[in-house]
This record gives sequence, structure tokens and C-alpha cells, in this order.
Amino acid sequence: MENLHDILKKKGYKKIKFKLSKTQHLLIKGKINGVQGNFILDTGASNSCIGFDNVDYFNLEAQDSPTQAAGAGATGMYTQMASDNTLQLSHWKTTDFSIVIFDMSHVNSALQLYKAKPVHGIIGADILLKGKAIIDYFNHYLYLK
Repeated sequence: MENLHDILKKKGYKKIKFKLSKTQHLLIKGKINGVQGNFILDTGASNSCIGFDNVDYFNLEAQDSPTQAAGAGATGMYTQMASDNTLQLSHWKTTDFSIVIFDMSHVNSALQLYKAKPVHGIIGADILLKGKAIIDYFNHYLYLK
């Protein structure tokens, strides 16, 4: 009998491992423009994003954005955008990746309260939709096509 992994592999999906943090967040490793980072996998975030403090780290070209960000407990936050980047999550890759840049200090402060490691950013629904995501919560795998 075929399992979920076998079926999805035949359909061209790539398997990406994630971990569960002390705060019950889904943690995933990835590369932006070839630079390794740690991210929260967040189905409730409309866009993938990183903090202002990681723009140089990921070699991003930040442009001012007219959009304001709203997130857990915060609204009206200044944002920037960076377009035409590469995102790689395990063996899945996209070269047309735009990312929102905003102040993520409140996210990392909250994680540190629970003695959880800080993250570089968030992988959001934009990537989950693009990759036709299937999340296997029980086995801790994200599948992207």
C-alpha cells in the first residue's frame, strides 16, 4: 500500500522537514539568495517576510512599499519589499520570490520569553499557495510542488 510520501513524490512534490518549537510554532530551514536562515512556517501570514535587520544578511535590495503590515498584536507597521529573489526549502526552489521586510523584533522578543530561538523570518501563504502545499502535521513534513 502506498503512503502519502510515495503518492506525492509521484506527483512531483518535494518533501521538506519542519520542527515544532517550544512555542508550538512550525520551524523550517531555508535559503534566501543562497544564504541559510531559520523561519516560522505560518499558514496565517499572507506574505513571507523577514526583519529589517536581515536585509544585508540575505543580500536583498529593499524598496519602499506603500503597504503597511499588520500582525499578531501590531498594525500599521512600515514595510519594504524585495523582489526577484531565490528561495530554496530543501529540494524545492523558486527564483521569482518577493519578500516583505518589516520590524520583526516583537516576534523574536516573544519567542525569547519562552526561551525559543529567534528566527530570520516567516514563510507565509504566498509560498504555500505557489507550491500547492500539503502539510503533514503528524510526521512534520511540508510538501511543495
